Amino acid sequence: MMENKSLVHLFERSVNAFPERILLWEKKDRQYEGMTYDEAYQRVCDTARGLLTLGVEKGDRVALISEGRNDWVISELAILFCGGVCVPLSVKIEEKADLHFRVNHADCKGIIVSGNHFHKIPGLIEQLPGLSFVVVLDPTDGQLANAGGESGCQIMEMESVREQGKIQRDVVAPVLEKRKNSLLPGDYANICYTSGTTADPKGIILTHKNYLHNVEQASAIFEVPPEYTSLHILPWDHSFAHTVGIYALIRNGASLASLKTGKTINETLRNIPVCIQEIRPHFLLSVPALAKNFRNNIGRSVREKGRVAMWLFGLGLKVAVIYNREGYNKGGGFRKLLGPLYRFFDKIFFKKVRAGFGGRLRFFVGGGALLDIELQRFFYALGIPMYQGYGLTEASPVISSNTPESHKLGSSGKVVPWMDLKICDEEGREKPIGEQGEIVIRGDNVMAGYWKNEEATAEAIRDGWLHTGDLGYLDHEGYLFVLGRSKSLLIGSDGEKYSPEGIEEAMMENSIFFDQVMLYNNQQGYTSALIVINRSAVLGYLSGRGLDPDTEEGQVAALERLKTEMDCYVPGGEMEGRFPPRWLPAAVAFLSDPFSEANGLMNSTMKIVRPAIHSYYEDTIHFLYTPGGKDLFNSRNKSVISSLKS
Repeated sequence: MMENKSLVHLFERSVNAFPERILLWEKKDRQYEGMTYDEAYQRVCDTARGLLTLGVEKGDRVALISEGRNDWVISELAILFCGGVCVPLSVKIEEKADLHFRVNHADCKGIIVSGNHFHKIPGLIEQLPGLSFVVVLDPTDGQLANAGGESGCQIMEMESVREQGKIQRDVVAPVLEKRKNSLLPGDYANICYTSGTTADPKGIILTHKNYLHNVEQASAIFEVPPEYTSLHILPWDHSFAHTVGIYALIRNGASLASLKTGKTINETLRNIPVCIQEIRPHFLLSVPALAKNFRNNIGRSVREKGRVAMWLFGLGLKVAVIYNREGYNKGGGFRKLLGPLYRFFDKIFFKKVRAGFGGRLRFFVGGGALLDIELQRFFYALGIPMYQGYGLTEASPVISSNTPESHKLGSSGKVVPWMDLKICDEEGREKPIGEQGEIVIRGDNVMAGYWKNEEATAEAIRDGWLHTGDLGYLDHEGYLFVLGRSKSLLIGSDGEKYSPEGIEEAMMENSIFFDQVMLYNNQQGYTSALIVINRSAVLGYLSGRGLDPDTEEGQVAALERLKTEMDCYVPGGEMEGRFPPRWLPAAVAFLSDPFSEANGLMNSTMKIVRPAIHSYYEDTIHFLYTPGGKDLFNSRNKSVISSLKS
C-alpha cells in the first residue's frame, strides 16, 4: 500500500511525474503567481543546502513559525531533506513562556520564522543556549543587528542562507543527496505541540511512515485529481493541514494556495472572499468556527436583498433539508416529489451562493470540533456539502470521514481503510455495535509517542492501540458518531456521565444571542452554564422595543428573551426531546467578554480550554450553585446586560 519510504521520496516522485504542474499559489501583491513542482523542488534543494551550511544534522529539530505561504512548505521540506525534524508552531502563540517551552522542550537547534513574527524571537535567544541559528524568511531592514546579543546564535535572512548553500554547493550537495536517501519510514518528521484543552502541551512525534500511511488512507476515500486546487485557510502547523492540505495534494499532483497575508489577523481574514474568488478552489478544509462565518456571511448577503428574498431563501432551505434528509437517503419516498422544487431554488439562489465560492467548489472537509448537524444540512442544501470527519494529531490525524460516495449527516463518517477501530468500556473491553464508549484505534498512522514523555505515551498507547480519550459509537452501517472528550464529561451527583458538546453546539448554532457556551457539572445536583452573549443581538432586541440596558425594565426584558432561547430545549419547547432534560443548564451566568486565545480560554483550533475556564471563572461557577445564582434574574446577570452598552 505504501510505495514511498519518506515524505522526501513522495515529493520527488510527484516532481518527476508532474514537473510543469503548479504546486504552490501565492499572492504577494495584486495577483496570484504559481510555482511549479520542478521550481519548488529546486527551491527546496537550495534551502536544504543552505541549512546544511548552518550545521543541521540528521535528527536535529528545527522550529517553523510562519503564516501559510510558499516558504512554509519549502522550509519544512528542506528540513526533511536534511534528515531533520520540523517542529511547526502556531503563529498565534504570543506568550513568551509558551513559545520558550516548546522550542526548549523540543531541543530545537534552529528556528525558521517569518518577518511578521520575528519580534517574538530576540527575547528568547539568551534563554535557549542550544539554539544555533535563526533564519528569517523576509527582508528585515537591519533588524538583525545585535538581535542575538552575546549568545553566539547566527541570525540570517533566508536568501542569505540559500546564497551560502550555493557558494558551498560542491561541499554540501553530496551530503544532501546522502542524507535524503538515508531516510527511513520510521524516522521522525514532525514534533507537533497541540494546544489541546489542558495547560501542559505534549510534543506528538509523527514519523514519515505516519504521514505516508495517512495520506494513502485519505487519498483512498477522497478523489483528488491533479487538476484540483485548494485554498488553505486553516493554520498550516496542524496535522490536518499537513496530511490533507499539503501532502495528499503533493501525492496526487494537485496544487495548494495560501491566503494573502495582511498586516493583522483581521486583515488576513478579510482577504478570504477575494482569495476564494481568485483561486476558485475545488475543495476547502474547514472547522466549525470557519463554517459558521461562511454561513453568517451568506445570511447577511441574502438579508441585504430584502424580505421577500429572505423568505424565499428560507423556504428553499426547508425544502432542501426535507429532500436531502441525512444525505445518504435523500429524495426517497414522497420526498422525490420535492426534487423539481429543490432544483428551482437551487437555480435562483443556491447556484449563486456557489458562484461566490468561485464556482468550482465541490465540497468542504470538516475537522476540529463537532459540527452541528444543522450546519451540515445548511451547506448540503447549498450543494457544497461539508463532509464531517474525525481525527486527532496522535493519529496523523484522519481516523474517519464522510465522503461524496458515502456520507450520513450527523456522523463523522466511516473509518478510513487500513486501520482498526473499536469502542471500549472503561476496562478496555470492546463494546457491541451501537453502544457508547471510548474510541480506540490501531494502525501505521498512530504516532510514535510523546516527545520526552514515556509515561504519557504508555498511557495513550497500550498493546499497540491508541486510546483517543474521545467517546463515540459505531452504527450498524459502519458510521462513526463522536460524542466528545471523556475529560469534558458532565458528571451528575449520582455518578452518571454525559458529553456536553452536543448541547453547547446546538445552543450556539440555533440562537443569534449565544456566541459561546460551556456547560459544567462536577457531581452537583444540576448542570450550570457560562454563556457569552452576542452584544449586538441583545442591544438590537432592546432597541427595537425602545428599552435601555441600563434600566431594570431593559435588563429584565433581555434576560426574559435569553430565557426563551434556552427554554426551547426543555419539555414543551420547540426542540423538546433533543437532549435529556437533566443535563440542560438549570443555572446560567451570562458573560460579555468572549473566551479567546488572547485570554487563554480557547486554543488555536478554536476549542474552549475547559480547565482554564473553570479556573478563570471559579467564583462565578461557585455562585451558580447557590440559591441566588440559580435565579436567572440575579444582580450579576443584570450587570452584564447593563455593561453591553459601554
